Amino acid sequence: MNDTRIIYGFHAVTSRLRQDASGMQEIYLEESRQDGRARDLGKLAAERNVRLIPVDARRLDGLTGNARHQGVAARVAVVALRHDLDGVIEDAGKAALLLILDGVQDPHNLGACLRVADAFGVHAVVAPKDRAVGITSVVSKVASGAAETIPYITVTNLARTLRELKDAGVWIVGTDDQAPASLFDVRLDGPLAWVLGAEGEGMRRLTREHCDQLVRIPMAGKVESLNVSVASGVCLFETARQRQQKN
Repeated sequence: MNDTRIIYGFHAVTSRLRQDASGMQEIYLEESRQDGRARDLGKLAAERNVRLIPVDARRLDGLTGNARHQGVAARVAVVALRHDLDGVIEDAGKAALLLILDGVQDPHNLGACLRVADAFGVHAVVAPKDRAVGITSVVSKVASGAAETIPYITVTNLARTLRELKDAGVWIVGTDDQAPASLFDVRLDGPLAWVLGAEGEGMRRLTREHCDQLVRIPMAGKVESLNVSVASGVCLFETARQRQQKN
């Protein structure tokens, strides 16, 4: 079953059930769960004509690799999202918005970034193949359905991809704690790509050099940096705010 995978957790399973029930083969629910959340899931599954199978905890542990599955998992078809970056940009036009992650290898961070990207209308999340976690069951759980809606595109050479994005008219903005310009001082309209590095290491030097502009997130507290998913949310929120005001 190379075209299917296991997702788990109530959020991820319910979101997929609502978005694309036809792509769900079956749901596995721990038989000891008789609470309201389990009953609501069972009702929704029946409405969507998706088979729900009561199983014991050991079966769920085996399906999910002993993950924190909350007593529910599902076998789903892999969603065929567009993974042609040129096509994504062409379809989005002047409203193109990308999130580029350089060095994010933690599945929880990636899942949270995908969830934030979905919330703010990002057209694709891009990452290098050799420094990226990829879509896993953990990523899907944390993303709460966003792994099924946001194209996640991995590229062989991130620096080359940034050059190609520039040639396509996309403005590349990176985050840097030491940048002189503040997030609130820059215009964020037009085709735009945000570039963020992993917490701690940040962006690689070559990635930073390919940014058109570097900005810092104004911070009033004593914490020196934000988690990459939180930083992504801040940057994307400000982008959405500016674009909404312009319209």
